[in-house]
Amino acid sequence: MHNLRNLIDPEFYEAFYAPDIAEPDGATPATVYGSGDPLAGFDVDNTEGARQPSQHRLLHYLRREILPTTFCVGCGGGTVLNTFATAIDEMKIDPRDMVCVTGIGCSSWIPSPYFLCDTLHTTHGRAIAFASGVKVMKPEMKVIIIAGDGDIAGIGGNHLIHAARRNIDLTVFLVNNFIYGMTGGQVSPTTPFGARTTTSPYRNVEHPFKIAEIVAAAGASYVARWTTYHAFQLMESMQTAINTPGFSFVEIISQCPVSFGKLVGMPDAVTMLRQFRDTSIHIDETRDMSESELEGKIVVGKMIQRSRTELCESLRQINHDRKIELEKELSGAHKKRDTSSMETGR
Repeated sequence: MHNLRNLIDPEFYEAFYAPDIAEPDGATPATVYGSGDPLAGFDVDNTEGARQPSQHRLLHYLRREILPTTFCVGCGGGTVLNTFATAIDEMKIDPRDMVCVTGIGCSSWIPSPYFLCDTLHTTHGRAIAFASGVKVMKPEMKVIIIAGDGDIAGIGGNHLIHAARRNIDLTVFLVNNFIYGMTGGQVSPTTPFGARTTTSPYRNVEHPFKIAEIVAAAGASYVARWTTYHAFQLMESMQTAINTPGFSFVEIISQCPVSFGKLVGMPDAVTMLRQFRDTSIHIDETRDMSESELEGKIVVGKMIQRSRTELCESLRQINHDRKIELEKELSGAHKKRDTSSMETGR
């Protein structure tokens, strides 16, 4: 682990990879889930009055042995990971009560390997299918899917709309960077019309999905969209999604300067974040706007929140009702056999 010292910022190393420097006798600070204090994990130097990093309050949610991340410079994946960990911390959720499921792609690295909980890293596009199986068999667990637009809306699009239709109690965070980033920048179902990619070198002539609107129309209980620029609103939306019974979905517009931004004239994260800021409009302000007026805008906010019957509850009710029916049938059959024996004299 000490060979990482030359690869990362020395102050980062001292704070995260060498806790024995700050902790006496190499003791590991006690893990306290849900501290909620932004200064937790910082000691005060009584001599100079400066705050010295000891153990960051979110570090126990991460797999330290795999840090630093392999996200490209400027990638929004780190922001999503930070926001997600903060949301879990504020909700005081023990990661042992969670299962994170993901597929294949850059965004799939957010829960696996970086977030420290039980994780399923599944085949491309099948995260929701695997997660559905987990939820049916372990309904008490919070099952959360984090993956990209190519994985969830492209290859896994059919699983997405049917999970929303069934209203199974899953939480999906779709990180939309408008591209198949990890495989070289191919056009995806959310790539803007007219954009250049490696597989549409002249321009994209396919109209993109409005994926949050599609999921809302399919029947989800909660749907929202935010960008990585709106970190605090995104965190609150994540918490609402996790707490909402039924299928919950948050589309996260995220920057990818390396595989997408450079092809559309935004080669760095700052430029892309400014674009998110300048083109975002809250859904409450769009009620009287036409489709042409919304062209090029990112509509953010809560799309829908409603109460619908949840799939696993219905399955449990069927099991309960059928159990009672079987007990009555078996009890009736037993009584009938006893009466028959008496009548025959055997």
